[in-house]
Amino acid sequence: MFASFFAAAIPARRALAALILPASLLCHAAGAAPARLLENANGYTIVQDGARQQLRQFEAIAIDEQGRILATGASAQVRAALGTRAYEKLDLQGRTVLPGLIDAHGHLFALGEQAGELSLRDTPDLHSALARIRHTCAKLPTPWLLGGGWNQANWKLGRFPDADELQAACAQPAFLVRVDGHAAWVNRRALALAGITRDTPDPQGGRIEKLANGEPSGILIDRAMDLIKPVLPTENEAGLRAALDAALPMLAQLGMTGMHDAGIGPAQDKLLREYAAQGRLSLRVYGMWRGVDARFDALLQRDAQPWRTPYYSLAAVKLFADGALGSRGAALLAPYADAPQASGLLFSADSALRAQIAKAMARGYQVNVHAIGDAANRQALDAFAALLRQQPQWRALRPRIEHAQVIALQDIPRFAELGVLASIQPVHAVSDMNMAEARVGPARIEGAYAWRRLQAAGAHLACGSDFPVEAPHPLAGLQAAITRSDDKGQPRGGWYPEAALSLKEALACFTLNAAYAAHQEKEAGSLEPGKWADFIVLEQDIFQTPPQQLQQIKVLQTWVGGQRVWPAEQKK
Repeated sequence: MFASFFAAAIPARRALAALILPASLLCHAAGAAPARLLENANGYTIVQDGARQQLRQFEAIAIDEQGRILATGASAQVRAALGTRAYEKLDLQGRTVLPGLIDAHGHLFALGEQAGELSLRDTPDLHSALARIRHTCAKLPTPWLLGGGWNQANWKLGRFPDADELQAACAQPAFLVRVDGHAAWVNRRALALAGITRDTPDPQGGRIEKLANGEPSGILIDRAMDLIKPVLPTENEAGLRAALDAALPMLAQLGMTGMHDAGIGPAQDKLLREYAAQGRLSLRVYGMWRGVDARFDALLQRDAQPWRTPYYSLAAVKLFADGALGSRGAALLAPYADAPQASGLLFSADSALRAQIAKAMARGYQVNVHAIGDAANRQALDAFAALLRQQPQWRALRPRIEHAQVIALQDIPRFAELGVLASIQPVHAVSDMNMAEARVGPARIEGAYAWRRLQAAGAHLACGSDFPVEAPHPLAGLQAAITRSDDKGQPRGGWYPEAALSLKEALACFTLNAAYAAHQEKEAGSLEPGKWADFIVLEQDIFQTPPQQLQQIKVLQTWVGGQRVWPAEQKK
């Protein structure tokens, strides 16, 4: 079933279902390929030049038999790098070439799972959502109705939906995850199966929403979702395998050559190791193990150190400090502007979070802490600060804060001071702008989605999408980063446009910076000699395209390790 609640039934845009391709298309051939010369390219790459990043252009690429770059530059210079070896020559006919795009925060298995589940993402109101639920439930082949993507802010409800409304639409047990993955809408049947009553206490880091009469409303915030887990359908290898086979070609077609999976467990790890060993991954996966519980202890018994291979690495741990802004689970230093009785939820006490971080970093794992609210960001920064004072060598592990969404202005410089990376998702600003300022008010919004402030303070940014919370479209991420406006160009000029990134900065954020965030900048992220030949070919030049049209650009080819994975090369 779900990879995890957060990385689970969070349906992306329905259009993504059309991108699912046969799994046979995504297998890259194992072993050495012929050397190659690709000429007549309109190529761009970001390279690190000392403390600065430079945009370089090139017209040809030479690739060796192992799939690494020999040279980029002028055709004559690149041909010379091939020497006397035999090679295949390809004419790119002036098409634009970029380094492969890397998503620094996504959920690979959840993306594949969502394709076959109920999606409420595009429903304009509660009435439409209930109609879709009713239709789906009537032909349900399984005992449970699973899916999600709902957002009460888009429905203009002014409240959460409730269990009775869902029960009236579907008598079978229903579990529907909010678009952000941090709340679930369940019906009365599901509450009864899980034994959740008016007397059930809130778990640490979670909240059971209640009606005025004290009964559970049907909304479970963050760790309260775990109360349903014992009665949900169990995860199985066949389902995970199908999800992986569905997700990989989607991402190849969108030009993604690498991603950081923010929620790996034992079953996902097993499959990714298998696929990597068999040459069946069409992108490089950097895994974050979810939590430091008994499963992490078992992992440490098996692996003496973090696992790193060219196509799959497991070298990070994902921890949670809080929930999400839309469901008011994000932990704030002061109450919500639109709900003065609420301040959100910290998942752990300060000492507990520090202990979790220390346990992972002591074994050489990078630690990536999910933090949305300003209280959660401060808690994570305080924890890193305390531990780095005691163990300064851990700074080399490049700790990260995932999302870094609402930050107190005085805390922004601490990212650079501590060497903590900010793993951001530009599309979240566009999705959240309909409710974010209402949640935090006009003063705190200055430190929210504040990419320019972070960068100006010297923080290292890495960009992703959090798919399938958002669509897994890197070019849409580029567009959001530089326009801060929706698909219709609204608001005109962008939402708080002073916080936007330039196109060059956004490209770096989805390539070289994302590689750096996974300790992979010497192997990927730019098109330079010695690195893997991971690149994409586009139908248009991103530097000559109006910013509002970037996500419309078609990816013509995706190459990973010197082999074309989209459209897939035919095996000889």
